[in-house]
Amino acid sequence: MKIEIYADVLCPWCYIGKRRLTAALATHPDRDDIEIVWRAYELAPDEGRTPGPTAAEAMAGWWGEQAPARIARIRSLGAAEGLELNLHLARPVNTFDAHRLIKLAAGQGLGDQMMERLLRAYHTEGLNVADAQVLVRLGGEAGLDGDAVRAVLAGDDYAEQVRADRRHAAAHGVTGVPSLVIDGRPPVSEVQSVADLHRLLSHSPIG
Repeated sequence: MKIEIYADVLCPWCYIGKRRLTAALATHPDRDDIEIVWRAYELAPDEGRTPGPTAAEAMAGWWGEQAPARIARIRSLGAAEGLELNLHLARPVNTFDAHRLIKLAAGQGLGDQMMERLLRAYHTEGLNVADAQVLVRLGGEAGLDGDAVRAVLAGDDYAEQVRADRRHAAAHGVTGVPSLVIDGRPPVSEVQSVADLHRLLSHSPIG
């Protein structure tokens, strides 16, 4: 089975969905035969590299008086999965280089570790995931060689792969994140209960 996960570091639902999918996969009898592929889906490609307003402030602009309740719900659902979602610290930035780093990591079997570290850095620690020095440190903590990370950030490696993922998303009908494409079938949301995700995976034949 091949599971393609369309996600962006800026999305708190992607962090929640990732934790739930991990739990669902942990008890899957064919876990070792399942391939996980992280696909880049930039939510804010026009954002700069310098942090501006916080995610909570941005949400207040989107949702108005409903924002406090919606933010509280996101934080509560995150806490239920053991996550500390500090939307008052997280500041949206461009994630293109972060996605390139995930591609580098994936080539070394560290894609999941890199995504996890980036999500925690952004949502919990409030770090600038567009800053090259931050990315070098996070890459090292995920198991990557620092010089390799610096080389990628200094050039254009994996840039076309990130752009290609957006084309793949359009081809598969993906319009938001987090979305799962299982063995090329129509996308489904990753934000489901662990039990529902487990049933979804169990009903998918291993290829």
